[in-house]
Amino acid sequence: MFYSTTHYKYWIFDDADELRRRRFEANDNFIKECQRKSNSNPNTLYLSVEEEAALTNNYLMVLKDFCRKFKPVMPKCVISTAIQYFKRFYLNNSVMENHPKHIMVTCVFLATKIEEFNVKMQQFVNNIKGDRTKASEIVLNNELLLLHRLKYHLTISHPYRPVEGLLVDIKTRYPECNDPERYRKYIDTFLDKSFSTDACFLINPNQLALLSILYAAEQYNENLDNYLQILFNNQFDEIQQVKEWSIRIMDMINNIETPSKDYVKSIERKLEQCQIETSVNDPEQPRTLDDDEVENETVSYERYSQFREEQDQYDRKFIERRLEDQSSD
Repeated sequence: MFYSTTHYKYWIFDDADELRRRRFEANDNFIKECQRKSNSNPNTLYLSVEEEAALTNNYLMVLKDFCRKFKPVMPKCVISTAIQYFKRFYLNNSVMENHPKHIMVTCVFLATKIEEFNVKMQQFVNNIKGDRTKASEIVLNNELLLLHRLKYHLTISHPYRPVEGLLVDIKTRYPECNDPERYRKYIDTFLDKSFSTDACFLINPNQLALLSILYAAEQYNENLDNYLQILFNNQFDEIQQVKEWSIRIMDMINNIETPSKDYVKSIERKLEQCQIETSVNDPEQPRTLDDDEVENETVSYERYSQFREEQDQYDRKFIERRLEDQSSD
């Protein structure tokens, strides 16, 4: 079922080079667009791709911290959805055009809707420090823009359900593993760290779930090679691919860079000056859709509602299959 989703078709990529290319194009296209304007300042200092990455990484940490402290407690699937919306947005868009502090909160608010975590706007902004009226305006003004830039691909597949299935499978088919429930702490640690990397663009949620369990077992100095042989029916190539991905994702996790506060502040100052000189946006007035984008919005609200119908159909089919499996047993 995953291979028929927009998640797989449009947001899983062959390699990291494609991700670098897209981020470079987003940066380059914004700069070229500004330079084409007749009143452009030839001395404008634009952000580099590396500076954009550092700023988005910083706001990704802010987003995760905001979600952890959110009241009422926010489910993991909501946090994961918000993170992936944020990462998808800045895969194809420049921070010089849309400030991450605005997109960040909009991603979280949209994720609460999509994952049906019932939070009203007033309750949402009560978790935000500062001017809450302005915060609600920022979210509402950016929501349609965010939907458009995400191409209305709103349903996110998470690794959490596959984790549950794999744990049940281990208990059932590999009793040699003593109490896999104790793995949960390290599974969550692995998944949380992986969300700070590009892993969600490179492997599917089922693979990520399996890697998280292998990582958790390693923390107890346990080896699940025998379980992998059961899981993949002794297909060596598949097992080897899993091990290679495990090494690659751990390398990505170990190479996560946390930008210093001073470096982030210097980028923020450079970004503010860049936005002033390019006349992009008043920092307190988030960007809205331009005329060309508005023309493409003739079916936007239908598409926004249709995704819920598609998700409902998926859930019904899933339940029907489960019932059929149970009756056959």
